[in-house]
Amino acid sequence: MARILLVDDEEPVRGFLKRGLELDGHQVGTAVDGSDALERLTEAGGAFDLVLTDIRMPVMDGIALALAAKRDFPDLPILLMTGFADQRERAKNLDAIVVDVLTKPFSLAEARAAVKRVLETRSPVTG
Repeated sequence: MARILLVDDEEPVRGFLKRGLELDGHQVGTAVDGSDALERLTEAGGAFDLVLTDIRMPVMDGIALALAAKRDFPDLPILLMTGFADQRERAKNLDAIVVDVLTKPFSLAEARAAVKRVLETRSPVTG
């Protein structure tokens, strides 16, 4: 399945999503903020199929991460998450960079479905 980098400063959210995405067979790495995530992306040479990141985080937020990640790894899909309306508005200006924005609170099923949609549009099925 896919290799996903999950970025959220809240450990309960990270753990919940990581376990849920692993149920679908994905390999999920985690980061605590955008700076940590950018470091992990760089170390891996961008070898992830998706970045799933919260917007509002300390140190480097998800939008700054999305901008830096797209600059360094232009083909990397980025899916944002937020519970704040003003942050969702900021993300609307990033249509060329992010594939979608999940609005918190969301169910695990909604998150898994959003990830599946992104991965299906990015990776044509061969067989």
